Amino acid sequence: MRFIPTRFHGVLDYVVGLIFIAAPWLFGFSDVNWATWTIVAAGVLALLQTIFTDFEVGLIHKIPMQSHLMVDFGLGVILALSPWIFGFADRVFMPHLIGGVFAILASMTTHRQPSESYSRRHVTQETTH
Repeated sequence: MRFIPTRFHGVLDYVVGLIFIAAPWLFGFSDVNWATWTIVAAGVLALLQTIFTDFEVGLIHKIPMQSHLMVDFGLGVILALSPWIFGFADRVFMPHLIGGVFAILASMTTHRQPSESYSRRHVTQETTH
């Protein structure tokens, strides 16, 4: 069941991307190298992907929404499993697990297409340029 509008998903992406980047310092695990850079990289990727996605809050409009959601799903799986993949689960795992599960759930519950009003406006803008 997909019930999250793409506009709301995009706003969440910006917020969550920034939280991921700040997480090591917010949650006190910045001394765990792999844990820090795994979640920071996930945050940077989330922000870049959002900037480049073709939807209401994207800025460059190159990545289709369906591709965005597939990357969100894959990123969520990797982030959720990263504490065990990279061997830092004995020090920290909850931010990565929660963030990963959140990304997976968001990817599975967000509409696959931007709103009709965005799509109409975007097509009209392309034909006038």
